[in-house]
Amino acid sequence: MRDRLGPRLGLMAVYGFIGILHLTATRQFLPIVPDWVPAPHAVVVLTGLCEIAGVIGLLWRPSRRWAGLLLALYAICVVPANIKHAVEGIHVAGLPDSWWYHGPRLAFQPVFVWWALYATDWIDWPFKRK
Repeated sequence: MRDRLGPRLGLMAVYGFIGILHLTATRQFLPIVPDWVPAPHAVVVLTGLCEIAGVIGLLWRPSRRWAGLLLALYAICVVPANIKHAVEGIHVAGLPDSWWYHGPRLAFQPVFVWWALYATDWIDWPFKRK
C-alpha cells in the first residue's frame, strides 16, 4: 500500500471545504436537491456530515481506504443534484450560472470518483508501474 499524501491532502481540502459549506450554507444547496429526495434540508446536512466524516476517515490509516471508497460512492450519489443544477439553470449564490461552469463540473465528477479511489490506494490507474 502506497502513501499518496499529496492526492489525499487535496481530497481532504476539497471535501472539507464542501462539507463545511453544506453545514453553513445549507439553504443555498436546497434548490438543487432533486424533488424525489425526501427531507431535503436533512439530506444536505447529512451530506455535509458525510463529507467531513470522509475527511476524518482519511486522516486515520486503518479507516483511510474505506473513507476513500465511501467518498467515491458519495461523488456518484450527488450526480443527480449536479445534473438538476445544470439542466434547470438553478441560481446558487457564489456559483456561476453558465455552462462554462456546469459543463466542466459535470465532466469532472468522474475525476472525483477516481481521485478518491486513487488517493486511498484502491486503484493505480493510470500511474501503475509496469
